[in-house]
Amino acid sequence: MALLVVDQLTKTYGSVDALSDINLAIEAGQFVTLLGPSGSGKTTLLMLLAGFTAPTRGRIHLDGRDITQLDPEERAFGFVFQGYALFPHLNVADNIAFSLRVRNWPRARLNARLEEMLTLVGLERLADRKPRELSGGQQQRVAIARALAFGPRILLLDEPLSALDRMLRQAMQRELTRLHRRTGVTFVYVTHDQEEAIGMSDHIVVFNQGRIVESGSPRVLYRSPSTHFVARFLGENNLISGRFSGHDSTLLEALGTSFRALCSSEQTYECGQTVTVWVRPEDIRIGAPASDEIGFEARVLESSFVGPAERIILQAASGEQLTATLPADAAVNATEGQLLACRIRAASIGVLPREPAPH
Repeated sequence: MALLVVDQLTKTYGSVDALSDINLAIEAGQFVTLLGPSGSGKTTLLMLLAGFTAPTRGRIHLDGRDITQLDPEERAFGFVFQGYALFPHLNVADNIAFSLRVRNWPRARLNARLEEMLTLVGLERLADRKPRELSGGQQQRVAIARALAFGPRILLLDEPLSALDRMLRQAMQRELTRLHRRTGVTFVYVTHDQEEAIGMSDHIVVFNQGRIVESGSPRVLYRSPSTHFVARFLGENNLISGRFSGHDSTLLEALGTSFRALCSSEQTYECGQTVTVWVRPEDIRIGAPASDEIGFEARVLESSFVGPAERIILQAASGEQLTATLPADAAVNATEGQLLACRIRAASIGVLPREPAPH
């Protein structure tokens, strides 16, 4: 049985459904990320899990026990807020120990746990400092240590790295991953940052407009998205139009050429069917194709240097534009108007049914 189960959870504000019929099962020890754009419902779900908000309908179960109506303190989940929520008048040690004191831990046990948590987050030498004397990353580690100190089975994190600069955010991503592995606590993490989600999670749940669009491992969602929304939202992608041959349902026409599509066993298409073809920018290379690659010509519309890569905007013979990202050792220093021979591995090309027109 899953550790945490959400069943048909819905939250309505007036006539607006912030969440609609959410079903989700989280296994013990997982690092699960709730990912989606602003207003997609991911933070609303976190608030419902924490008990800060009551659902309109639906149930939440922990180890088979219905906790839907329990107050936050009865659920005993750890919670890390976006703004840290540290007590400014308390030092590091007292901030971390706060969650233990309110639970009336004996002094000896409290002190032993405090030392353990200070060591876990690497703040032993800063125990006497006030929050204002710490960097953003150090404050975040205090907040995480406080949330973990009393031994919660689940730690809920609401965009905890959004206020940090890029380099510090990347360092804290590694720190959170380390803490998750060291403690074995189940993490439920909210973010709108795809890079964070892909790099840290065991499992990603993608939200849009109050619903779960798709869920799975980062690798599966990135390499085999089953919806247009996830194909667009999770990492950069080129989505272009394609059409299966009128005489052969495996021969796909796209990018001004035709090739055998390597569709999954779950996908079936008809002769003449129009579809969406996607290919990641990093999968496009320059040069003559090998036997397992598809070749096409494209004209350079724009080229730019972006540090470790060359970014090229191309126009295929079909007239559609796509982006290629070439690593530094494969850069071609493309110029505007140049005609390039391009290649893509057949296995890197995805196919989705054509997206329905909006109502």
